[in-house]
Amino acid sequence: MVTLKVNGEQHDLDIEAEMPLLWALRTEIGLTGTKYGCGIAQCGACTVLMDGRPVRSCSLPVSGAQGHEITTIEGLSKDGNLNKVQQAWIAEDVPQCGYCQSGQIMSATALLNRTPNPDDSDIDAAMAGNICRCGTYVRIRRAIRRAAATKA
Repeated sequence: MVTLKVNGEQHDLDIEAEMPLLWALRTEIGLTGTKYGCGIAQCGACTVLMDGRPVRSCSLPVSGAQGHEITTIEGLSKDGNLNKVQQAWIAEDVPQCGYCQSGQIMSATALLNRTPNPDDSDIDAAMAGNICRCGTYVRIRRAIRRAAATKA
């Protein structure tokens, strides 16, 4: 039995402790916003926040997530209202195919939580591990700047 706290809710799951967090989130809890990309923690599509820090859920066993607060893309909006990063993503028309976007948004959210006014080098460092095959990097940077300028 594994207990996970995800988006403020406790989940008691009858799964193996070695199961990657990604699959527990998607198949056991039903939160499908977190995506499978490479399976080796290189692309960032599976990024979630653990205690506010970005982690790759495809390579993190659920045993390593127990006792920590996990936030997925579904947990960013409050009372049906998108957070400032999600709003900036829409305003800047960031996604093309959209597949990597939940991981991108989670990494950007973590960046802004620790560095409210990032410069380009902060953005580059925080987002370097998130790959976008469509190449919307210019829009991603604009969206992060927009979110940083938004009070909330």
